[in-house]
Amino acid sequence: MVPITVRSLNGTRKEEFAATIRAVAAEVAAAHADEVDRDARFPHEAIDALRETQALSALVPRSLGGGGVPLGAIAQACHDLARGCSATAMVFAMHQIQVGTIVRHLEPGSWFETYLHELQADQRLIASATSEIGTGGDMGRSIAAVTPAREGRFTLEKQAPTVSYGAHSDDILTTLRRSPEAEQSDQVMVLHRTSETELEPAGGWDTIGMRGTCSPGFVLRAEFGPEQILGARFATMMTETIVPLSHILWSHVWLGIATEAFERGRAFVRAAAKRSRGEPVPAAHQLSRVMAELTMFRSEVGGALAEFIRQSDAPGREPLSTLASVLRFNNLKLAASEQAPRVCQAVLECIGIMAYKNDSPYGVGRQLRDSLSARLMVANERLNAIDAGLLMLAKEV
Repeated sequence: MVPITVRSLNGTRKEEFAATIRAVAAEVAAAHADEVDRDARFPHEAIDALRETQALSALVPRSLGGGGVPLGAIAQACHDLARGCSATAMVFAMHQIQVGTIVRHLEPGSWFETYLHELQADQRLIASATSEIGTGGDMGRSIAAVTPAREGRFTLEKQAPTVSYGAHSDDILTTLRRSPEAEQSDQVMVLHRTSETELEPAGGWDTIGMRGTCSPGFVLRAEFGPEQILGARFATMMTETIVPLSHILWSHVWLGIATEAFERGRAFVRAAAKRSRGEPVPAAHQLSRVMAELTMFRSEVGGALAEFIRQSDAPGREPLSTLASVLRFNNLKLAASEQAPRVCQAVLECIGIMAYKNDSPYGVGRQLRDSLSARLMVANERLNAIDAGLLMLAKEV
């Protein structure tokens, strides 16, 4: 493996960040992707490479010691990493969602500002625990609560059906009820150290795809100080940041997976054309239809990113709180999660047996399996049910 060029991202140009990420994707993530998938192990090599390049703090503003890399470049990084290794890209995307949540909702002068400097210095990896057994998959409700403990500190105990890369993270951002007396919808987010958290395993992670994200369930128990509670209401964070940003970065991951499948199809067609000596290549006609699907997919994802940035720049981020905005980003997730496996499957049918074989340079089995997870990350049926209700109320869509 050719060593990547390690450079600090603090103050670098967007182009330098993009080049560094592409190097990590091609020279590190891709080199270990098959092994990560086969053994369902965490992509240590790629995440360590991202740490070396200080990519884990890229989204933190320069004023807080980070790279100050714009969101568009972060989204493109998710896409590029996904072409090399889907699991690496998804871990990177989910980490950036947590970083973005902290950056956009911290109180000036709070403990979280100090934490972001620590994140930059140590390149800490943040996981999240937002789902909970007993809530029916509703992220807007919590059963576990912030519970008073000794000497002004607090504890938590939460049964989470999945905690992506939780055992490999440095910190976890967890949703809880504000207090034991609070309603299930009165939630806050707490950042607690993994080193100070008990992670009791509650299931395994032997899955069809996205095996390297290592996302089994856990019972989480932790003690923390009041300063580790984000001051903003979780409902606000969910509407303005967590939901739209998740759907945008996830969709870039899925687009990257589909793009890699398509490029393998294109490589197959080019090789076939050289052998045919001017004769028509049937697969080329099939692949042109796949290209049309991928083009629409790319346009949808890019348009949603631009819309989110525009709405975030509005005073008070008010457009993000509208029903039309909720529908917009829910529909992005629905469309992207259906388009990604459709593109991968179409490439499989275009290439044939050489795409079906795992030891083939044109194989797309891993891409197809990984793309199937997209429908389950906030189940599409749940989003369709939410959208059905919102359509009755929204004045604009």
